[in-house]
Amino acid sequence: MTLLQLKYIVKIVECGSMNEASHELYVSQPALSSSVKELEHEMGIEIFTRSSQGIALTVDGAEFLTYARQVLDQAELMEERYKHAKPRKQLCSVSTQHYMFAVEAFVEMINSIESDEYEFTIRETRTRDIIDQVANMLSEIGILYLSDFNKDVIGKLLRGKHLEFHPLFRAPLHVFISRDNPLATRKKVTMDDLKPYPFIQYEQGEEGSFYFAEEAVWPKDSPKLITVTDRATILNFIIGLNGYTVCTGIDNGDLNNEKIVTVPLDTDETMLLGWITNERANLSNAAESYLAKLKSVIASHGYTLIND
Repeated sequence: MTLLQLKYIVKIVECGSMNEASHELYVSQPALSSSVKELEHEMGIEIFTRSSQGIALTVDGAEFLTYARQVLDQAELMEERYKHAKPRKQLCSVSTQHYMFAVEAFVEMINSIESDEYEFTIRETRTRDIIDQVANMLSEIGILYLSDFNKDVIGKLLRGKHLEFHPLFRAPLHVFISRDNPLATRKKVTMDDLKPYPFIQYEQGEEGSFYFAEEAVWPKDSPKLITVTDRATILNFIIGLNGYTVCTGIDNGDLNNEKIVTVPLDTDETMLLGWITNERANLSNAAESYLAKLKSVIASHGYTLIND
């Protein structure tokens, strides 16, 4: 297997056809097709299905493409670092559930980086996607929680994908509610208290289940249920519809001009927040810096860090 063959695969996918890719690569179509077949034979998989309508990636091909891009990205980084003698570009990708403290730490990390070039990515996304992105090395770090309810299922999934969970802190449960909500002045609220109000949860996709929910508890029989995909929407719905959601209780002041408050939830359940990483990968300097900022932000909100 060669880097050239991997470049061929990526180009074919980008072009959508063998013929167009051969023109852009300045390689004859028979030679390109032969190279792909040799790679398929060597790997023992079929990367493309071929028909009169053209070519398409197989399931194995889609997975192979992910690794091919990673190898080519790493090769490009090596060329930039050594062949062209340029300053090393700072890289860091993080996937996280919808936590304000995770974004706050990301901002602080970027502000602390002393580099003329960097490429950072933060994805607020679904629980299953976080796990898959770290497993496929699209992200170096994933941030999610474990609870008594989901720890066995999530833990088994992490082990199966060679991922390690590192605990950060344990948080008692709170709810986000509007400052105008009659419950806003309570020292604690129960799920029964909240029943008249819309419960807002993050969408987890077709493969989602209660084990992947971002909310550690939920109403058993909620007459009003809203599912959303992003944090800005959930905050607007809390204000506009007088809804609520279950959370860690950490906020960074970015709560629609203080129109939202956090109130402790009367329950013994807790959330064990932590970060996951691929056991086969080493963290970049930028990722290490992000973890340091993450721990600092958590401590600044009054939570006790767990020594990993």
